[in-house]
Amino acid sequence: MTQFFETYLPNAYLISDEFYEATKQTLYMSFWTALIGGLLGLLCGIVLVVTRPNGLLENPIFYGILDKMINIVRSIPFIILLSLLAVTTRFLVGTTIGAKAALVPLIFGVVPFFARQVEIALLEVDHGVIEAAQAMGTSPAGIIFRVYLVEGLPGIIRVSALTIINVIGLTAMAGAVGAGGLGNLAISRGYNRFQTDVTIVATLLILILVFLSQWISNLLIKKISH
Repeated sequence: MTQFFETYLPNAYLISDEFYEATKQTLYMSFWTALIGGLLGLLCGIVLVVTRPNGLLENPIFYGILDKMINIVRSIPFIILLSLLAVTTRFLVGTTIGAKAALVPLIFGVVPFFARQVEIALLEVDHGVIEAAQAMGTSPAGIIFRVYLVEGLPGIIRVSALTIINVIGLTAMAGAVGAGGLGNLAISRGYNRFQTDVTIVATLLILILVFLSQWISNLLIKKISH
C-alpha cells in the first residue's frame, strides 16, 4: 500500500500530516457550524411556521420581516458573504483567517438555509393532528414540542443531512480563502503548486465526509420510521 501511494500519489504521501491537520480543521468547522447554525436555524424555522398566516401564533408583520431577511441572506453568494462579514468576524474572534474565523460566515450562511428547510419539513406535518391537539387544549408550546417536532422529526433529519452536506461544501469554499481545512489544502498545495494528486486526495476525503453524514442520517431515519 505504501508503494502505491509513493508511486501514484507522491506529493500527497509526503504531506500526510498536513492532510490529518486539514481534516481536523474541516471536521471542526463542520461540527460547530452544524451545531450552532442548526440550533439557530431550527428556531427560525419553527418561528416561521407558527407566525405565518393561519399559524399557531399568527403574526404577519414579524413573519414577513423574518421571511424576507432569510430570502436576502440566502441570495448572497457565500464567497461574497465571507467578504461582507470580515469586519464582524474580526470583531468577534479577532481575526479573519483560520478555522475559528470561518465559523462566523459559515453560521450566517447556514442558518437561513436550514431555517427554510425546517419550515418546509414542519409544514408537511398533518394539519389534522395539529387541530386535534388544539381541540384537546394543548398549549402552543406543547403543540410545537409534542406535535411539530415529533411528527416532523424524520423530515428534519432529512433536511439536516442535506444541510450538513452543504456545510461541508461551504467549509471547502471557506478554506479556499484562507480558513484552513481540506479546501485550503486542495488550493494552496494542489492547485497553486500543480500537485494534482493533492487535490484529488483532498476531494476524496471531502466526499468520504459527505457519504458518511448521509449514511448516518439514513440510519437515523430508518430507526425512527420503524
